Amino acid sequence: MDEALLRSLTPGVLGILVRRGADFAAAEDAVQDALVEAVRGWPDDPPRDPKGWLVTVAWRKFLDATRADTARRRREDLVEEEPPPGPATAVDDTLRLYFLCAHPSLTPSSAVALTLRAVGGLTTRQIARAYLVPEATMAQRISRAKRTVSGVRFDRPGDVATVLRVLYLVFNEGYSGDVDLAAEAIRLTRQLAAVIDHPEVAGLLALMLLHHARRAGRTAADGSLVPLAEQDRGRWDTALIAEGVEILQAALARDRLGEYQAQAAVAALHADAPTAEETDWVQIVEWYDELARLTDSPVVRLNRAVAVGEADGPRAGLAALADLTGSPGGPSARGQGPRLPRATAAAAYLHERAGDLATAARLYADAAREAPNLAERDYLTRQAARLNTRLRG
Repeated sequence: MDEALLRSLTPGVLGILVRRGADFAAAEDAVQDALVEAVRGWPDDPPRDPKGWLVTVAWRKFLDATRADTARRRREDLVEEEPPPGPATAVDDTLRLYFLCAHPSLTPSSAVALTLRAVGGLTTRQIARAYLVPEATMAQRISRAKRTVSGVRFDRPGDVATVLRVLYLVFNEGYSGDVDLAAEAIRLTRQLAAVIDHPEVAGLLALMLLHHARRAGRTAADGSLVPLAEQDRGRWDTALIAEGVEILQAALARDRLGEYQAQAAVAALHADAPTAEETDWVQIVEWYDELARLTDSPVVRLNRAVAVGEADGPRAGLAALADLTGSPGGPSARGQGPRLPRATAAAAYLHERAGDLATAARLYADAAREAPNLAERDYLTRQAARLNTRLRG
């Protein structure tokens, strides 16, 4: 059984059913039933037209469910309108499904789950394992999302920015369980780029490729985190880097700069540097200035402060960080106010580069307690221990 083929056909089949008049929830259920039939029957009797087969079976599954639901008059009317079997239409409904799954009425987590199910073709079990939640919990989340978007009509263009945000969230989940969500996000973004000509779609795809290209260098043999400056650049995927840079250059040439293009430009500068010491930090600061103008994001300004510390020295970086957090030590040093993720770790790094090892050691320990995952916590704990050993020596 070619699982990749089934997953690639899923959005098109679902889109056809929705366009014929099925509401999203019923259509999605019918498509899943058809996929089960395909898994059972195709290995022994593969169809000549896989998509047409899936459309026919899914439509019949939908009609079977419709006939059993006599309370819905509109669905009963659709029974009489069953199209004759034949080749599936060539119309691509993928973009319509993206907009539907990223509907503004959905929470980000629900939009991500629905996108993975309806467009990505993943099972509820696969999505649950990827997000490390019980299958029943994920099933409820997806069911609620389907009910929310059922009956939604597309009488105006969808919000591309919302779709891109959902794909970005999928990518940032990385890898967990038995589904590689980073690779899945790249696959889905490639699919989106094939049906919509938009520079930010290209920018997001370039960003994903450039980050994914460095994946092999991010962890050591024992699974511990390796920071960018210490990564073995020989392990980076040069083909993905070249593809990402080419896509980014074409997007930037259209002179419609957006946040994903700017982020990709930063990633490209890191990927282009033969060594960490040869990184063009001045240009990276300039791109972060563009990003701050586009988004006014505290995370962007935090990354800019670190880049300033590399370009103009750690004291300049600490000053930029103080402008953001109100204290050179970051939120943890003040012990008050909202915490900005990784601000304490950034402050620790800049203090170490400035030669203040005692403050850096204390901030590394504070940052370890705030770390969002085990790998970062272990890395920051080791940094604190390393500096404390130097101070005692």
